[in-house]
Amino acid sequence: MQIHLSSSDGVPIYRQIVNQVKYLVASGRLVPGERLPPVRKLAEQLVVNPNTVARAYRELESEGVVTARRGAGAFVSDDGSPLAQREQSKIINDRIDALLAEASNMNVDTKMLIKLVRRRSRLIKPA
Repeated sequence: MQIHLSSSDGVPIYRQIVNQVKYLVASGRLVPGERLPPVRKLAEQLVVNPNTVARAYRELESEGVVTARRGAGAFVSDDGSPLAQREQSKIINDRIDALLAEASNMNVDTKMLIKLVRRRSRLIKPA
């Protein structure tokens, strides 16, 4: 699990961990049932206090993104949490907004944009 922390953006470290795990779940890079690294191991990897990682995991659990199993660790929720679905929708909507803005700047109308998206969709088959 790759998490990158920034000390210069003003976001608390535990919140950065929470946000990035949510993104990894929403994007499918972390799948339901997958085990997150143990608190101490992730803390060592990120060079942060284990309490910071534990706080992030508790937050993720309270939001339904992960499930803690006593003695076994934290796992991505099996039920595809609504939070992960909302996060996925947010990511897609942000990209759609960027595409619409760029198309508008290039004087490509929505009708033509939809036509282009459909054409590309036929070429790109999901794995």
